[in-house]
Order: sequence, then C-alpha cells, then structure tokens
Amino acid sequence: MKRGNNSKAIHPMRWISTTWFAMGLPFVALSGASSIMYKNMGVSDSKIAFWTSLIMLPWTLKPLWGPFLEMYKTRKFFVYITQIFTGLLFGLVGITLQLDYFFSISIAVLTIIALSGATHDIAADGVYLNELSAKEQAKYVGWQGAFYNIAKVFSGGALVYLAGELEKSAGVSTAWMIVMFVYGAIMILLGFYNMRALPSEEDVEKRPSFKEGLSTLKDVIISFFQKKYIWFSLAFIVFYRFAEGQAIKIIPLFFKASRAEGGLELTTSQIGLLYGVFGAIAFVLGSIVAGNFIAKRGLTRFSLLVLCAFFNIPFIAYAYLAIAMPTDLYLIGTAVVIEYFGYGFGFVGLILFMMQNIAPGKYKMAHYAFGSGLMNLGFMLPSMVSGVLSDYLGYKEFFIWVMIATIPAFLVTFFVPLRKPDPNENIEE
Repeated sequence: MKRGNNSKAIHPMRWISTTWFAMGLPFVALSGASSIMYKNMGVSDSKIAFWTSLIMLPWTLKPLWGPFLEMYKTRKFFVYITQIFTGLLFGLVGITLQLDYFFSISIAVLTIIALSGATHDIAADGVYLNELSAKEQAKYVGWQGAFYNIAKVFSGGALVYLAGELEKSAGVSTAWMIVMFVYGAIMILLGFYNMRALPSEEDVEKRPSFKEGLSTLKDVIISFFQKKYIWFSLAFIVFYRFAEGQAIKIIPLFFKASRAEGGLELTTSQIGLLYGVFGAIAFVLGSIVAGNFIAKRGLTRFSLLVLCAFFNIPFIAYAYLAIAMPTDLYLIGTAVVIEYFGYGFGFVGLILFMMQNIAPGKYKMAHYAFGSGLMNLGFMLPSMVSGVLSDYLGYKEFFIWVMIATIPAFLVTFFVPLRKPDPNENIEE
C-alpha cells in the first residue's frame, strides 16, 4: 500500500494526537476506571481483577483478524468507524449499570468494546507504520506515548474525579452512568474529527478474497515465528510488563480499601485527583523526555536498560505506601508522580522495540499487531491472578512481591538481541 496523496500535506501531530488518545481511552477505561467503578458498586477485588483482565483478551487475539481488515475499505476507515462504534457502546454500558444484573451485562458490553478497540489499534498502527519512515517513527513515538498516556490520566483522573463528585449527590450507579456517557461522547467526537484528520490512502489496489486472507494469515504467522531471535524478542515484550500487569489492577483497589484492610482509604475524588493532577503531569513529561532521549541515543542496549529501569523500579513507591500507610495526600501524590513518570518514560522503549525489532519485514502491520497482542498477554495474565494474590498476601506483601517480579524484565532486557534499523527504511507493507 503506497502512501496517500495527501499524507504529506497533513502534519502527523494532527492525527497522532487524537488517534492515540482514542486508542488509550477505551483501553484504560476497561483496565483501570472500571475497577474503581465495580469496587464502589460492591464487587469483590478478586472478581474485579479477574474479569476486567479477561475482557482485555481481544488485544491479545487481534492479530488473528488483522489480515482480513484490508478486504474491506481502508485502515483510515476502520480507525474512525471503530471510534464512533466504541462511543455508542460506552453509552450502552451506562444504561446497563441501572439493571439488576449490571455486572454480567456490563462486562459483556465491555468485551465488545474491547473487540472494537483492538480492531481500532490494528488499523491505527497500520496508518502509523505506513505513513512514517523509521526515522519519523522514532521522532514521534514519544508523542504517540504522550497522548496515549494523556488518555490514561484523563480516564483515571478527570473522569474518576467527576464520578467521585457525582457519587455524593446522584449515587454510585447514576454517577458512573453519566461518566460512561461522557466516555461515549468523547469517542464519537474523536471519530468524526479523525474522519477528516487522518491521511487518506490510495484505494485502487485489488481487494483480497477471504481465501487469500486465510492464506495471508497463515503466511503472517509462519513468517512471524521465522524471524531471527523471535523467541528472545517475545520473552522481552512479555516479561517487560510482568510486574506492571500485577500492580496496575491492585493500585486503585489499594487506594480505595479501608485502613483496616491495609488500604489508604481514599475517596473516589481523591483517587481521581491523584491521577488527574499528579499523574497527568508526570505521565506527559515522562513520555516527552523519553522521546527526546531515544531520538538522540537510539535503541541501544544501554538506552533500553535505562528505559526498563525507569519503567519497573518506580513500583517501589507503592511498596513504601503499603508499608508506611501515610495520610498526607501530597506524599501519596509524590509516589504517584514517581511511578507515572517512570511509566511514561519506560513504555516508549517497549513500543519502539516492537517497531524496530518485531515489525520489520513483509508484513509490518500484522507483525506489529502480533507483537502488541503478545505484549498485552504479558500484561493480562498477571493481572488476572493479581486479585487472588493480593487477597492472599495482603497489600504490603503484595507490593513487595511486585518488586521481586521486576527481575525478569531486567534479565530479558539485558540479553535480548537488538536489530539495527535503517533510518530510511521503506515501511510500506
């Protein structure tokens, strides 16, 4: 697929900003904000951790339908249409919260959102890889991560804060219904904006048949596992997030739990404030600083180890909170700043590694989708058991265990072979 005629006329930041915000918003709503919502609605920690992790499965399985997308329309079409569809589904989630069996029904709708979001990500990554050279990918990867992280902080900060304030006057279910409507409205608006902002692709090539799609999928899978050092690379993208996958589900539950249970007993609004103010600034700064860092140094063994350290070591802040049990919101906020800056900084390394070590080859979009899907598996599986583990150990011992669980990330980062990219490499599939 050749670049679209107007791709050069549209500055990448016009669509990277909105597309990666739209990529991050549903993912974080499902993996983070929904945990607080269900916690406030009386669902147990283990049940929350398991189900809100299991519904993330489409982000792991997305490579299986990636090769079929180009049978219909363009990558651009799938980006904006899934944003609009996801927005409508969020509105439906809000309505289900008023029903007697709200948990099972809302989980089912959130699963459909996950399918839509995973499809969106395949198409969005395809646009990014198709429109930008390897040099440009490195240039904008920090901004890509920044806007994804802004969505994360907006979801876990501003919208959770809004829910907390609404809970005081409207009740929990009504408060979260309104917040789900807000999620939906934002996604729909982003979809209509990106309908115009995304670069248009030439749509003159012959569309593959279903049989050709199956043949392509087979070739994609075989060629993916024939890549040089692929098993080292897969170990890297799975274990890089091993500790994060366990911590990320429990952190908001730890913040919300009573002090008698070993938690910090924060209100929903306070949690939103922590993420929306402290976390927002740290996240964006971490992503931007990492983008500049990696643009100057490139993806070397040293730079990757630095990124890994920034990503994993800050989880010690939560171990401190679980041990010290502080009440000062500014001290708790400092811990959030440390972790969120490190997360924003370190996540850039994972994205660029997949772009330069997993994606290159005949099927760049599909192989990048495979890599990001398996990366999500490394996040999802630990998340599914984190609730049971934290119930068994208690919050203090759990966060100490999380620090031990960072060790595999450093081992795979130290040993994984790195590919030297050609800065002028043609990234067309």
